[in-house]
Amino acid sequence: MTNSNPPLLQHYGVLCQHGETPAVQQRDCGNNGAAMEECQLPLIDLEGLWSESEEERLACASAIGRASSKWGFFQVVNHGIRPELLSEMRREQVKLFETPFERKAACQLLDNSYRWGTPTATCPKELSWSEAFHIPLTKVSEEACYGEFCSLREVMQEFAKAMSNLARLLAGVLAESLGHQKGVFDEICDENTCFLRLNRYPPCPVSPEVFGLVPHTDSDFLTILYQDEVGGLQLMKDSKWVAVKPNKDTLIVNIGDLFQAWSNNEYKSVEHQVMANAIKERYSIAYFLCPSYDAFIGSCSEPTIYRKFTFGEYRQQVQEDVKKTGHKVGLPRFLLQTTQ
Repeated sequence: MTNSNPPLLQHYGVLCQHGETPAVQQRDCGNNGAAMEECQLPLIDLEGLWSESEEERLACASAIGRASSKWGFFQVVNHGIRPELLSEMRREQVKLFETPFERKAACQLLDNSYRWGTPTATCPKELSWSEAFHIPLTKVSEEACYGEFCSLREVMQEFAKAMSNLARLLAGVLAESLGHQKGVFDEICDENTCFLRLNRYPPCPVSPEVFGLVPHTDSDFLTILYQDEVGGLQLMKDSKWVAVKPNKDTLIVNIGDLFQAWSNNEYKSVEHQVMANAIKERYSIAYFLCPSYDAFIGSCSEPTIYRKFTFGEYRQQVQEDVKKTGHKVGLPRFLLQTTQ
């Protein structure tokens, strides 16, 4: 029987030779040894955005802004993406990841976007027990990228367009909530830098000693996540880790670093992570709304907390930080305004 799993266990074994403290001990200390609390993310019915009642539209927009300020995360229903499309996308995703590992790693699928583990990891606590296809939106329509997975192309094209429309809608609502034109991000967000990430978290025999995805914040304006019913997502709330109760009938939205900087810290880019599961595999798909690399990001109000910077400059600094420290969390310090 061919094996579709990447050699994560071998990678983990090599990292353990460094003699580092297992990641689980680090996390337990962070919560003072207490049992993990489970939270229900704010649930927002987006049908209110299309209501004939101005009061209902404003109430829905206010709920989105409030959740982005207090939580940095929320979940949505009645988002306009067909349930059948979500189901089709999940079926195609599963077929893709069931491909033998050697073929996934060598066959240049989806613009050679296959990734597994954490190449920069130097110890177990920096390892992500996962595999993914990190796909630029510009490649989604290219037939040559799909190889034998021709049925994936049409589904992914529709899925990417639907997620892009939803992301831009929510970004516009959040901009308006701060008194700005809802189309402000249409000028700077570019499909050349937006992307989809198809994730699979294989069962982990050494769970809970490793992360499915190491702690991080997202380096974009906002992220939309479609996940299954297998739990594992956790976020930092009130200085402690809380587990997000899974709900496969919703989409999860979270604020990224760029929106925190643009909103002058009104909206919060919150640290989050995924825990590995010893028995069950977990699937998710994330859409990332990003600007062009030369787009300037500046705070939308005065006095500004962050200096103006380009997305390209920001990405370069993040990559350098990851190489030095093995991880990336929060906005880089170099973006903070210096006092005169």
